[in-house]
Amino acid sequence: MRELNELLNLVDSYIGGSSWFVYLLLGTGLFFTIYLGFPQFRYFRHAFKIVTGKFDRKGDQGDASHFQALTTALSGTVGTGNIGGVALAIHLGGPAALFWMLVTAFFGMTTKFVEVTLSHKYREVSDDGSIAGGPMYYMKNRLDITLKDGRKVKTGLWLGGLFAVATIGSSFGTGSLPQINNIANSVFTTFGVDQIITGGVLAVLLALVILGGIKRIVKVTEKLVPFMAVVYFVGALSVILYNYDNIIPSFLSIFSHVFTGSAAMGGFLGANLAFAFNRGVNRGLFSNEAGQGSAPIAHAAARAHEPVSEGMVAILEPFIDTIIICTITGLVLLSSGAWVTKYENEFQYADILVLEHQYDESNPDHVKKVRGFLLEEGEESFYNGDLEVVNGVIVESPTIIVARSFAENIKVSKGGEPFTGKVAVINGAIAGDNPDLVFTGKSLLHSAPLTTVAFNAGFFGDYGKYIVSIGLIMFAFSTAISWSYYGDRATTYLFGSKYVIVYRIIYVIGFFFAAFADTTIVWTFANITIALMTIPNLIGILLLQKEMKTTVKDYWSDFKESWGDK
Repeated sequence: MRELNELLNLVDSYIGGSSWFVYLLLGTGLFFTIYLGFPQFRYFRHAFKIVTGKFDRKGDQGDASHFQALTTALSGTVGTGNIGGVALAIHLGGPAALFWMLVTAFFGMTTKFVEVTLSHKYREVSDDGSIAGGPMYYMKNRLDITLKDGRKVKTGLWLGGLFAVATIGSSFGTGSLPQINNIANSVFTTFGVDQIITGGVLAVLLALVILGGIKRIVKVTEKLVPFMAVVYFVGALSVILYNYDNIIPSFLSIFSHVFTGSAAMGGFLGANLAFAFNRGVNRGLFSNEAGQGSAPIAHAAARAHEPVSEGMVAILEPFIDTIIICTITGLVLLSSGAWVTKYENEFQYADILVLEHQYDESNPDHVKKVRGFLLEEGEESFYNGDLEVVNGVIVESPTIIVARSFAENIKVSKGGEPFTGKVAVINGAIAGDNPDLVFTGKSLLHSAPLTTVAFNAGFFGDYGKYIVSIGLIMFAFSTAISWSYYGDRATTYLFGSKYVIVYRIIYVIGFFFAAFADTTIVWTFANITIALMTIPNLIGILLLQKEMKTTVKDYWSDFKESWGDK
């Protein structure tokens, strides 16, 4: 598993984890924000009116209302990115990472406005009578290249095909694998239910919903999204208000280290600017999916006589998803102090690093050296050799880092009993020749388990974790539902609607098996698939910048003729 994760991280470092990807993402949002005159401000109020159906017309074509399309798209974005993703961003980059998530969301409001408008404009009716839309359709219709001799090269068709393939992959990397993985881990942490049982039950429920197609999906999401938001807000506010004296310091920590990075404190070893910026932007994209091209697929099904109104509805998504929900999650983590606190837990192999030398966490110089190594700013060697274990205790142990923190009180067991013997370590990683070994101890937590323990630090006490588990189940399950629709529209584009049932079956099977996969590997795979969708979509909407501006201008001309100054 460790070798696979390293390979995936290497691939991710050249695309989603690279600096050019971050600049492409933010740069596109910044460009359209200025080019279109800050639509996230100018059209915000108008977007709410559209969602209520005030400007609907009889006979508008589509499979869902504006509100249903919004809740379906929100159910696809409001998921583990809001619970586990925020926790992972702060775990890696400190409070400043949350700032960059918010910046990503602000510019993402414009990006989503553009991609939804263009995708809705070129939607089609598939051979089974349902609406099919998304970036692959505007690519197919508008991104062909005309040569000097007048011949057309079908670049748009091929680019749309590549996007559709990436969408299918991302439906697993974003919608299926990390969602059930976080659900299963959270339910295990909270209720002690084995991951395979959770995966099996929810896989059956998922199949019952998605086999009914978009009309059943929107009926589920329009009821589930508002309910899950209320449940989550109540639990989050119980923590924030309970720790009211930490509210202002938590806010200040988000902005005070934006350009310097966060210093080491508690169990947290610190982060530099580059780490906070990169992880914040990446988690921001995973949270709101602006620029990824996924939400336009849901919005394409909305009943509307022209595309810009649906694009305006999409402006609301990053605001609700990231600026509101992720900020609240971040304040829970920061005000509770959970993000810098070590907890007793079972270590995941992918989180374990064994260093060559021994370091003392109470020594500031030692902390500085380990911090530099983790941030790739310093030198250190990985341990190679055997760890001698006697009655569950490692003898003369080198420094063991777990979840980017000094691990404490490490115990090794096998079959529930203390282990005695040798544990092979290769390049700092526990070798796979003893897969039944279980390592436990105290370390920092990340992803959904971190948010779970943070919710216990409120008025509900230990019952707070149940709110996270329930919220995570609803958030993540609704995400899996929506992403199945994105994948089946991509399947329709590539192979036709008759193969959608095959895709749905494979999707449910993958959903089940991901329940007991390694969390770190799942998140890394998700990073890669997100980038492979995002890059062609961002390039496509940038190429159609002039058409976008003209389309918006035409919308307002038509709107004033039909509705006046309403």
